[in-house]
Amino acid sequence: MTSPDLPAELRAVLNAKLEGLSRSDAAGRAAVISQTYREGGGSSTIRTETDALAYALARMPATYAAVVASLNALTEIRPDFAPASLLDVGAGPGTATWATAEAFTSLKGFTLLDANGALRTLAEGLFHGSIRLHDISYQLGQAHALLDKAEPADLVVASYMIGELGDAERASLADALWSKTRDTLLVVEPGTPAGYARIIALRARLIAAGAHVIAPCPHDGACRLVAPDWCHFSQRLQRSRAHKQVKGADAPFEDERFAYVALSRTEVAARPSRVLAQPDVGKVEIAAKLCTPEGVTVAKVPRRAKADYARARRWRWGDAVETSVAGRPGESRDP
Repeated sequence: MTSPDLPAELRAVLNAKLEGLSRSDAAGRAAVISQTYREGGGSSTIRTETDALAYALARMPATYAAVVASLNALTEIRPDFAPASLLDVGAGPGTATWATAEAFTSLKGFTLLDANGALRTLAEGLFHGSIRLHDISYQLGQAHALLDKAEPADLVVASYMIGELGDAERASLADALWSKTRDTLLVVEPGTPAGYARIIALRARLIAAGAHVIAPCPHDGACRLVAPDWCHFSQRLQRSRAHKQVKGADAPFEDERFAYVALSRTEVAARPSRVLAQPDVGKVEIAAKLCTPEGVTVAKVPRRAKADYARARRWRWGDAVETSVAGRPGESRDP
């Protein structure tokens, strides 16, 4: 499994760029940029190298951790997947490219697309000293126009970018992303109800076009969760001193909430169930909310079933698990 923390090579070059940067200035810039993203303005306020660096310092660790967690889920289901080419759409400072390079040693070709020149300049600076990523193609322009000209790739990634688009644009972009996907498409969004809704809409559209879900869902059917519930996950990451300063936080860690879907042109023979929330471990039993091939269920594993109980104690939110406990007395299913 790939670590959710930024690789040492990336941390070193980021730290070098941070020398002389005012942390208070970076924090102020990062706050403005974050507010603009929340309001749907995307990267419009990132205009300078300092803006881009402030954004990377505030958001790159969490985005990297979420993409890595999604890739780990993907590779757990398909351990033999060995993509040779990557297409990173809405690449920003190159976060997803770094994550996929760590997850797949098989990758040789890296193509990145983004409309923000300051983020591209930062990304190219971060890649410059890398042994694997020094020779990448980073194209500047609008996603649709660039996708039309892009070569298909084994792995296509769109992380934290479809929320910047309207509904019609998202539907069109989903089709374009899938048309350039030779094997697998990974889409990652914030773990909010709105982020989940975007993931579900894209998922449904592409399943109708012939895609198959690898993760997190153990089926290709409609999502069985009912509002106000929504599917999302959490990845804990360590904060550096600079990260804490820019975030104005004291805690040495951050929990990034995210939603994702990995879709493939190849159907997976068997997909395990997914833990949808942190299990409740009690004295008598463990209650775990699971998404199974048959639907959403709350599996209740009694302490007296020692082997099952010991296994369920290791379950964590987001894990893929075998559900041999399904159907045992004490299990309840959602309608």
